[in-house]
Amino acid sequence: MKETEAAFFAKSTIKAANKDHRRKINFNIGKYNAAVPNGKSQFLDLNLAREKAKNLKWKAIETLDKQLETFEAKMTKRGAKVIWAEDAQQALDAIGKICDEQSCQSVVKSKSMVTEEIKLNEFLAQKGIESVETDLGEYIQQLDGEPPYHIVTPAMHKSKEDVAKLFARKLHTDPKATPEELTLIAREILREKYVNAEIGITGANFMIADIGGIAITENEGNARLSCAFPKTHIVVVGIEKIIPSVTDLKIFWPLLSTFGTGQKLTVYNSIITGPRQPYENDGPENMIVILLDNGRTNLLANEKLRESMYCIRCGACLNACPVYKNIGGHSYGTTYSGPIGAVITPHLKNMKEWKHLSYASSLCGNCTEVCAVKINLHELLLENRHESIDEGLGKFPEKMAWKMWKQAMLRRKWMNMANGNMKNKVVNSLIKGWKKHRGEMHFPKKSFNEMWKEQSKQK
Repeated sequence: MKETEAAFFAKSTIKAANKDHRRKINFNIGKYNAAVPNGKSQFLDLNLAREKAKNLKWKAIETLDKQLETFEAKMTKRGAKVIWAEDAQQALDAIGKICDEQSCQSVVKSKSMVTEEIKLNEFLAQKGIESVETDLGEYIQQLDGEPPYHIVTPAMHKSKEDVAKLFARKLHTDPKATPEELTLIAREILREKYVNAEIGITGANFMIADIGGIAITENEGNARLSCAFPKTHIVVVGIEKIIPSVTDLKIFWPLLSTFGTGQKLTVYNSIITGPRQPYENDGPENMIVILLDNGRTNLLANEKLRESMYCIRCGACLNACPVYKNIGGHSYGTTYSGPIGAVITPHLKNMKEWKHLSYASSLCGNCTEVCAVKINLHELLLENRHESIDEGLGKFPEKMAWKMWKQAMLRRKWMNMANGNMKNKVVNSLIKGWKKHRGEMHFPKKSFNEMWKEQSKQK
C-alpha cells in the first residue's frame, strides 16, 4: 500500500512541476475543447440525451445477468464462442490456449483498454508471440515502451516533435518528418502485420444483447482490419459494456463521439455478430468473445458505486479534471486514470492499496458536469473516501486530528483560545506536508465570533 501511494505522490509531484508536460497536455486538451461544441450542436436537447443514455445503462446494469445470457445465446447461435473470465488470469489462460491451438506467432491488436488492464501484451511476449498495436496512438506508445496516457488518446502527452524523434530512433526515419509522413510510414509497417497475423484481438465499445453482437467505434479502420484479416478474432470486453438493444446505438454512438473527440459521429462504426458465415466471402473463421469480470461484480454488488458501471469510456472526465491536467495519466499508476479511474480502481483491485486515488481530486464537480451519461463522479469519490474510513483504513494522525477538530468545533471558547499563533503553528508546523506544496497560513488574531461580540458591546 505504501509503495503504491508513494509512487503516485512521487510521479505526480514531478509531473506537476514539469512546465513542458503541462504545455503539451493543455494544448491537446485545448484542441479537444474547441471541437466538442461542434459535436454537441447535433443534439436538440443534450441534457435529455444524456439522461436517456443513463437510463438505458441503468436498465442494462440492473438486469446484467439476463442481458449477458441473452448476448451469449445469440452470439453462440451464429458460431461464435463465449468464454466467461472471473479475473485477468483466466482471460489470459483462455487467450494462451487459443494461441497454442492456432500455433500463433503474431497478433494484431486494435485499441483496447481492457487488454491493457489484463496486461495482454506482456503475457504474449512471455509466450514468444509478437503483439502489435495497430491504433496509431497505441503504436506510438508501444514503440516508446509506455502504457496509454489517456483512455481515448493514448499519446496525448506527446508533441509531433516527440513522435518524430521517437520514429527516428526506433524506425530510422527522418527526425524532421511531418505527422502525415509518419502516419504513412506507420501504415506501411502495419499493413504487413495484418496480413501475416494469425489472430486479431479487439475490445468492444458496446455489446448488444438483443442481436448478440459487438459494436466497435474508431477513426482509423485498424479494428476492422484486425478482426477481418486474421483467421481468428478474439474479443476481450468488460461485462459492463452491455446495452439492451441495437437501437440504443442511435444515442450512444453520437454521445461517445461528441464527448470522446468532439465529432458528430466517429469515422468507422462496426457491428460484428459472429465469424464468417457459409454465404459470406470474408471475415474470420473463428470468433471468441471473452467476458471479463476482474472486479466488476464488486461494483455491481455496491449499490452506491454501481453507477460507475454506466461509463462508456469517452474520456471527457479526464479532459475536464484539473488534477489530471497537472499530473498526467501515468502518475495514477493504473490502467484507468482520471476521475473514473479514481472511482473504479479501488474496487477493481483493492481499497487498501488504491484508496489514495479517491483523494486525488479537488471535488470541483467538473467531471460530473461533463460526463456523457451523467455519472455523479465527484459524489462517488466521496463515497470511496467514506468506505475507506469505514474499513478502518484511515491513518492514526488523521483520525486524531479530526477528533480534536470535532471537540474544538463543539466548544467556541476552545476555538477562540487557539486564535493567531497557535493555529499558525498547528497548520504550518505540526501538519505534515502542509508547506511542501503550499505557502504558510496566517490566521487572524481574532475570530469573527470575537469581533462580533466586541461590535455588539459597543452598540
